[in-house]
Amino acid sequence: MERCRVAAGKFFGLPPEQWPSHTISRQSISPDGSQRIFVRLIGPDNRRLLFIQPLEDDEPGLQEARSACQIGKHLHARGIPVPEIYGFDPDSGRLCVEDLGDERLHDLLVHAPEHKQLHWYKKVIEVLVRMQIRGADGFSSSWCWDTPRYDRRLMQERESGYFLQALCRDFFGLSFDRQKIEQECGLLADRAARAPADFFLHRDFQSRNIMITKGTVRIIDYQGGRLGPLAYDLASLLIDPYMGLSASVQAKVKEHYFSTLLRFVPYDRDRFKREYLLLALQRNLQILGAFAFLSKQRGKVFFARFIEPALHTLDGLLAKPDAADYGGLRELTRLCLLHCRSYENC
Repeated sequence: MERCRVAAGKFFGLPPEQWPSHTISRQSISPDGSQRIFVRLIGPDNRRLLFIQPLEDDEPGLQEARSACQIGKHLHARGIPVPEIYGFDPDSGRLCVEDLGDERLHDLLVHAPEHKQLHWYKKVIEVLVRMQIRGADGFSSSWCWDTPRYDRRLMQERESGYFLQALCRDFFGLSFDRQKIEQECGLLADRAARAPADFFLHRDFQSRNIMITKGTVRIIDYQGGRLGPLAYDLASLLIDPYMGLSASVQAKVKEHYFSTLLRFVPYDRDRFKREYLLLALQRNLQILGAFAFLSKQRGKVFFARFIEPALHTLDGLLAKPDAADYGGLRELTRLCLLHCRSYENC
């Protein structure tokens, strides 16, 4: 606490006597899937800030923190509404940032009528398109802590492979023709990798990573950003299992996205439609792998309740005519659904 207090005063340009311990309250914030430590400090005149720190001796966490600092400064300079960074300690990975409060897009809209969802999602789309275009301008892959670009290898290892191992094998204990399924996943990745990948990709752009602060849209958890295709983050937003948006809302938001995109760059509508399905499938596989891993391996059972809705979304995507080449994957998805209904945490 004392180190945080002194650091906070330093970041605000205050001497220690103007940030005294007895005037400070501290709140620990529980993150969703992250292992980082989040602490809110509230000091004199209701000054607020947020400290984010990796676990001790966590080298990947330290690399992630450095990315959060570098990418955050870049996005902020490009006019993207991410938290302002007040300071960063590269040795500990402690990041001091603007406190955006507690209201997420999910909290605001999960039980809201569709007209209110549309109102806010259109606001989010305006931010998303700007982030994708302006965020790519001057972006350096050297800032990325994980991979520099969303590509075919990532799709197979971190998305379809994640789904097959974490959900199908480890979570449900299923037996299936892995060679056949991997061939289909390879075909899916081949096609998805053809999408232009020179835009800024958040890669976890969903309702719990979008804050509503003083009536404005703000973006968090961007530290996994890299270069990638346009449709991936849109798919992340629309098939988000936390929200369960109706098909009608998804279609209207998607149309608003495309019309907004054309104000920035030319893009073929039919091409975008094909890319969207492929990248939505990839994102859906990643979601399911992550939910299974977090609930079973890390004991965060909160995520298990969203596995069944995410499976239904995947089944619906695979039922589309343009997904006819992935019949084995659809059979496996339906097998997962059968097991999910008898699984107590699903």
